[in-house]
Amino acid sequence: MTSRRPVAMLVHSYYEEDPRVRREAEAVQASGRQVEVFALRREGDDAEGELAGVRIHRLDVQRHQGAGISTYLREYAAFMARAGVALTRAHRRRRFALVQVHTIPDALVFAALPLRLTGVPVIIDLHEAMPEFFRMRFPGASRPAVHAALLAQERASIAMASAAITVNDALAQRLVDGGVPLNAPMLARFDPSAHAARAFMADGTLRLVYTGALSKVYELDVALEALARLRAARPGLRVTLDLYGRDFDEVPLHDQAAALGLGDDVRFHGRIPLEAVPAAVAAADVGLAPTRRTEFTDFSLSTKIFEYGAMGKPVIASRLPMVEATFPRGTVTTYPAGDADALAAAILALVDDAPAREAAVARTSALVAGLAWERVSQPYLRLVESLARDHR
Repeated sequence: MTSRRPVAMLVHSYYEEDPRVRREAEAVQASGRQVEVFALRREGDDAEGELAGVRIHRLDVQRHQGAGISTYLREYAAFMARAGVALTRAHRRRRFALVQVHTIPDALVFAALPLRLTGVPVIIDLHEAMPEFFRMRFPGASRPAVHAALLAQERASIAMASAAITVNDALAQRLVDGGVPLNAPMLARFDPSAHAARAFMADGTLRLVYTGALSKVYELDVALEALARLRAARPGLRVTLDLYGRDFDEVPLHDQAAALGLGDDVRFHGRIPLEAVPAAVAAADVGLAPTRRTEFTDFSLSTKIFEYGAMGKPVIASRLPMVEATFPRGTVTTYPAGDADALAAAILALVDDAPAREAAVARTSALVAGLAWERVSQPYLRLVESLARDHR
């Protein structure tokens, strides 16, 4: 009987904080293959670790969110070099059946080139559209020649891999042919029955929640403006906003909240473990998924929407192409990105129309259940098994 050899994953992120990578790694682990992940190392973390049976090799590189382009390039280069060396050394002992590389950067796939040359299959998992990401993050440096070069490295990275998957159909259509699994939550983790139920505004306070990075991609400045507009429009309505996520100091949200006089109504909780997110959502009334609209985010679909819906909460999200394509009218409430007045009006509509709110929650929950990772993971696992090389 042929033994099932392990799978390696490379990811330029902190593994514990990356829900997509964790979902895929844990799915492969549960299928009977050992998974070893090579990831960034946070200050204070051990170089080696394990989570849900997945082995973690933390390479001594940290993330510099919000830094300049030269810092990003040095960080990418340092991680690629360390990941390539660590992966090659580990392969001598472990004889990996497959390597999966999570982007960005797309070129990280070339860290697996030594294994690819010996016949080990490589999957590239494109989490973002890197050319569009670069144009959004560094608009001053995004000249036509630079954009063309990024498109070329994207194509070269995909060509180097044995197979390519990505997070949604819009990005898949631009990159590769065929369907791919959606970026959906694990319902086993987002189970409303596992947490104390909260009736809508049970204590007379409307509790809004946001879970995710506090970066400029997510228009939390617009959310704060909307909160101030709510106060003016409905003085008797008590509204709070709980923000859970790593603050990279890209947007002065603390200063803005103080300037708007929001005081203790906006609470910054910082980063919390993924396992603690469902409880934070369960304690709220409405989940917010505000995203600035750019060429980059036109290809994105926030997992926050799925997570709020799985927990039985009404959801308000920016009106982005993938949101509208995935969630039809009568499910998620949307507003034009960047419009604080429209966001405030959307929040009040949920407060004032209980039947419509409850119907939207039921429809969204049912839709999310059909798109849950537990269901859409099967094509991904079949792809892994079809590529994995268990013979020497």
